[in-house]
Amino acid sequence: MPSTTETTAVRDPGGAASAAPPGPPPSRARRPSRWWAWGFLAPVTIYLAAFYAYPLYRNVELSLREYTVRSFVQGGAPFAGLDNYQTVLTDPAFGPTLTHTVVFTAASLAFQFTIGMALALFFHQHFPLSRTLRALILVPWLLPLIVSASTWSWLLNSDSGLVNAALGVVGVDPVNWLTSPGWSLTSVIIANVWIGIPFNLVVLYSGLQAIPTEMYEASALDGATGWQRFWGITFPLLRPVSLITLLLGLIYTLKVFDIIWIMTKGGPTGSSATLATWSYRLGFGNLLPEFGPGAAIGNLLIVLALIAGLVYIRIERRQQLR
Repeated sequence: MPSTTETTAVRDPGGAASAAPPGPPPSRARRPSRWWAWGFLAPVTIYLAAFYAYPLYRNVELSLREYTVRSFVQGGAPFAGLDNYQTVLTDPAFGPTLTHTVVFTAASLAFQFTIGMALALFFHQHFPLSRTLRALILVPWLLPLIVSASTWSWLLNSDSGLVNAALGVVGVDPVNWLTSPGWSLTSVIIANVWIGIPFNLVVLYSGLQAIPTEMYEASALDGATGWQRFWGITFPLLRPVSLITLLLGLIYTLKVFDIIWIMTKGGPTGSSATLATWSYRLGFGNLLPEFGPGAAIGNLLIVLALIAGLVYIRIERRQQLR
């Protein structure tokens, strides 16, 4: 029996035997080059490092030092440790501002999700002109936020706003929507809900499209009512989509700044201030900026968003184990 190390002989048509050149090992020949993989990953890695990792590092570094305008430009800010966080947490404005942030976020998510779910179910009926109406409802989501906030500032103006004009028609006294401490937070919540409804509608409507129609037909044959079909079929099957919708809405709402700043600037007397507007005011809204405390508040927002993400992951794992 010939040795396995001998060269395999290949006989040509003329009868002469010629040695076939040894080929590369099969595993090495089929293995793709790792350089191609790194080449595809490089743009994403550079993007994440430049626009996410480095700004996050700079924000943490800002919160741990005593920066002034001069040291912010020239460097040399002394290390302060956790003093900036202590300054923020012991500030009398921290409690009310955190409360406003929680109320603003919770109310926005509740109304956006509820109205978005109702509209998704409504448009899932596929009636005439449903596509046209669905496209029109997407307009608030497509408009620049500065346009939306300016529009609501005009609508809710105490003297010449359309909302107060409509209230006057039915005999209701004008409301100081943007200048009253009791109504300013409600006003920015209304504007944010109006802007966020289209996002919830689009995501939930896409989830409804993935539910098999056979399940609804079988439940109808069993005599289930519309409400029973919703709680027995629609809502359970939409749970994964609903969770990611709420998570994305929470992360977005926590950092909402432009709507509040354009409409009320967090006032009057801080009645509509959130952690995002407070951070901006400390860092850029004063003659003597407080970069350290402002960055500390920004990091607190990141921690809140991270906690929400971890809760979502935990819920998803529990759902997968069932």
